[in-house]
Amino acid sequence: MAEGGTVGSGAADTSAAAIPAPREGAAPAREIDQDRLDGLLGQVIGDLGAAVTVPLVRLGDKLGLFQSMAGTGSVSADELAERTGLSARYVQEWLLAMAASGYVDYKGDGQYELSPEQAELFANPDSPAYVAGGFQNMTAAVRSQDRLADAFRTGDGMGWHEHHPDMFEGTERFFRPGYLANLTSSWIPSLPGLEAQLQQGGRIADVGCGLGASTRIMADSYPAATLVGIDYHDASVEQAREKAAAAGLSDRVTFEQAGAQELTGEYDLITFFDCLHDMPDPLSALQSARAALREEGWVMLVEPISGDMVEDVLNPVGRLFAGASVLICLPSGLSAEPRAGLGNQAGPVKTLALAEQAGFSRVQEATRTPFNIIYGLQR
Repeated sequence: MAEGGTVGSGAADTSAAAIPAPREGAAPAREIDQDRLDGLLGQVIGDLGAAVTVPLVRLGDKLGLFQSMAGTGSVSADELAERTGLSARYVQEWLLAMAASGYVDYKGDGQYELSPEQAELFANPDSPAYVAGGFQNMTAAVRSQDRLADAFRTGDGMGWHEHHPDMFEGTERFFRPGYLANLTSSWIPSLPGLEAQLQQGGRIADVGCGLGASTRIMADSYPAATLVGIDYHDASVEQAREKAAAAGLSDRVTFEQAGAQELTGEYDLITFFDCLHDMPDPLSALQSARAALREEGWVMLVEPISGDMVEDVLNPVGRLFAGASVLICLPSGLSAEPRAGLGNQAGPVKTLALAEQAGFSRVQEATRTPFNIIYGLQR
């Protein structure tokens, strides 16, 4: 209540001066559809519940709670706290939140259990269903809210390298399961003649390699090939080198800090895994790849699933990817000249047109999964 006023003063002023005039040409006001309003309110409750659950899943992942529950049967909060060296009171509340989300099962009498299916999602990094990295990725992404609000006002971008370190690790952990499940079993075989070439040897360049998960997977599957991963982010390149050395791959896998336009050499396969749409200058990146491609070689673009119409995005996967595009991909694509700003929902028509503009004579969608479209390009 304003000083010197009375309860309700101002709020009840319905004079003509207090009511804004409708905009000229505006549609007449429509009565509230109560059922639709109630449905939206229900959705908000679900969304807010999901929003608070994301950082709690990340906490459980970071503190080893899911891993400590996997394959051990039912456990109480006290037992899990003792097992992990954590506070029992916090663990109790965390278990309650996870059970309410369906991410652990409540068995009664204060006992909780991580089912085999839940363990695949949260405790098995080699499972195609493993999603813990996505929670790490998203908790890192929302740290940029203040910077993003400024970007909305100015139109400026935010470089990939400017995110919290959890972004880089979370991205590798989130995408690696899909690469393990599909990269050498279906994606490379979908490009005619490529798999046979790589089995005999050949050279591969992995552009935008990040921490090098995709590079190492290809190296494991094609032991006669030599590979180079390039990324402009120095900290990611350093970690990629360490991971390759730990895997015993340093004799034929190298990593270089460089931009996509700085690719040199000649290759049988040049890959872009979930990164072309993040680049401020994707056209130059593709032109550089074409110049470095051997005559019968392939460029393989792995891009998030997307469509060419708004209606194609109005589904749960589209919702996730479009939201991630606002937080991560679009700001990255606007962070330097020429500020292409593709976003991860560019769609097949725009993506293939970009490849044609780069000079490729053969551009095609090779295959897809529920989460990715794989494009094959040849000179």
